Amino acid sequence: MDKHAPNLPARCVAELIGTFLLVFFGCGAVHAAVITGAQSGLWQVAIVWGVAIMIAVYVTGAVSGAHINPAITVALWAWRGFPGHLVVPYIVSQVAGAMLAAATLFLFFGPLIEQKEKSLGVTRGVAGSEMTAMCYGEYYPNPGRMADPWKGYFDAAKDQGWIETSPPRIREDHYALVSETVAFLAEVLGTLILALAVFAVTDERNAEAPAANLAPVFIGLTVAILISVIAPLTQACFNPARDFGPRVVAFFAGWGEIALPGPNGRGFLTVYIVAPCLGALAGGGLYQKVIRPNFPEAST
Repeated sequence: MDKHAPNLPARCVAELIGTFLLVFFGCGAVHAAVITGAQSGLWQVAIVWGVAIMIAVYVTGAVSGAHINPAITVALWAWRGFPGHLVVPYIVSQVAGAMLAAATLFLFFGPLIEQKEKSLGVTRGVAGSEMTAMCYGEYYPNPGRMADPWKGYFDAAKDQGWIETSPPRIREDHYALVSETVAFLAEVLGTLILALAVFAVTDERNAEAPAANLAPVFIGLTVAILISVIAPLTQACFNPARDFGPRVVAFFAGWGEIALPGPNGRGFLTVYIVAPCLGALAGGGLYQKVIRPNFPEAST
């Protein structure tokens, strides 16, 4: 081991800080969109997530590698020789950073969330409160739109018979619009593409990869375009820490079973924890075993 390499506590703190930055800015943009209508469309939320990743990597990458995602940590362990004894400390640090960011956002936005719930006739912790809980954990299908979320959502939901009169309740058939299977596959594919991009832009053998100091930009943009496509289905997780940490905070902040396990039951586990890990493993393997071996040999 390189005696000049950062020690484990330093790496764990870096992962905590990096994941905090990611979730604070990313979930913060969701808060602003859902609670205040501050964003004008999904792309504005998506690009905030992308820039948050860039910032997190630039701030902490030199210390820990800025995995900021348990699925990426697992994939790097499986395919890039990341030390196995660091996997659990990294994941614990990532979840802790996500929880700290979510708790900070609840502290900042708490009164505004209460005001929003009153205006919607929503009681926190009962059916219908997914409409605010989505600021923390994720749901499939996405409970609302990112731009002027509730007016358009309620109009469409009432037309389709998904909700009844105030207080609004989402009927079970609403959740059938995106099945667990579809949500699972969407998260697998999204994280596969993310891992594929991470492995490609950080590979020193890849002659087409950007300069090392630009890799975070392309990883962030990859996440942004993935969110633009998949967020209407699953809110676009691709990161178990990003979902689970805030979901735990929401559970203790009053959403209870609406947050954990949520109206989809085991779906929070299969779609937002298992699927990203499988997708990252598949994406890393696809790059390492299928794409990378076909690179032309460097000329001498």
